[in-house]
Amino acid sequence: MSIKDDAALSQLKDELERLRLDLENKEKLINEQAQTLSHFKKIYGQSSIVAQIGIWECTLPDEALTWSDYVYDIFELPRGAPLNRSQTLDCYTESSRQELQKRRSGAIAECSGFTLEAEITTFRGNKRWIRITASIECQDNVPVRIFGMKQDITDQKALFDRIIYLAEYDQMTGLANKSQFHLKLTSALEYAAIDSKSGFLLLIDLDGFKSINDDYGHLAGDACIKTMGERLSAINHTGNSIFRIGGDEFAVIAPSSYDKEEAEKLAQIIIERLCEPIKFGNKMLKLGASIGIAEISGDSASSVFINADTALYSAKAAGKTTFRCYQPGMKSGPSRIEF
Repeated sequence: MSIKDDAALSQLKDELERLRLDLENKEKLINEQAQTLSHFKKIYGQSSIVAQIGIWECTLPDEALTWSDYVYDIFELPRGAPLNRSQTLDCYTESSRQELQKRRSGAIAECSGFTLEAEITTFRGNKRWIRITASIECQDNVPVRIFGMKQDITDQKALFDRIIYLAEYDQMTGLANKSQFHLKLTSALEYAAIDSKSGFLLLIDLDGFKSINDDYGHLAGDACIKTMGERLSAINHTGNSIFRIGGDEFAVIAPSSYDKEEAEKLAQIIIERLCEPIKFGNKMLKLGASIGIAEISGDSASSVFINADTALYSAKAAGKTTFRCYQPGMKSGPSRIEF
């Protein structure tokens, strides 16, 4: 072998050694990156669980689903279990499923996205609310993939519903509160103007409630209010709306299907039912009820309320535990209830 061949062989060996070292370094770098990626995947997985957010995707048009672990957890399906889109759709309530399909089809057609809050029943039978966000991946304006996030918002939904309930309903009786009364009376008046049919407003004030509070304490008074709410709910006729609008004041809005005679019959039934004794401990408490009735017509809800309040004053003046219907010229008195 010539000196020239030896030099070429030595150069080749050096090149091979350089390539070997370069390959080792790249392999080491790949391993380090894989470890880093694995570490970040663990962090992401833990973070997504804490945040109650999972990742999902569905390839188009084969509808092949892929879920992150937390989406499996949301639907209470074993992690890594085979996925069938039609089976997962069965988890959605009918209304949520229809809305999901509608928004999904629209997003695919427009290469856009959507957000939806949906109700599901998990594979274990538990009710949950989820928030879905979705985006469409397009290639040459052709949708190829839909992907996004799913978040468990069951607790948020329950809290929101509770806040709405507290804003709209009386806590002691479960009846709609005064703010809802304002809305309903205004709506009934608007409907009466369109339909040319008037319903009736019944304002109810308990007789003797202050004495119950003074003689037996607020626990007894609270028990009476709760019982009155239950009794009003029990005698509620179809279409009526019942409200607690003050301490011992209630209101009933009878729909336009009622005439004056039917409104008076309803008032008499209410009085008879509310006058029944209430058992509190070893005592029987006795209350009465006076009612003012006014037709839901005129220019404003406040005028309807004032008319009913005037009729209520007349019922009180007549000896209580009775009802009166508003008539023009009827004497008014100091109102105990503010609209």
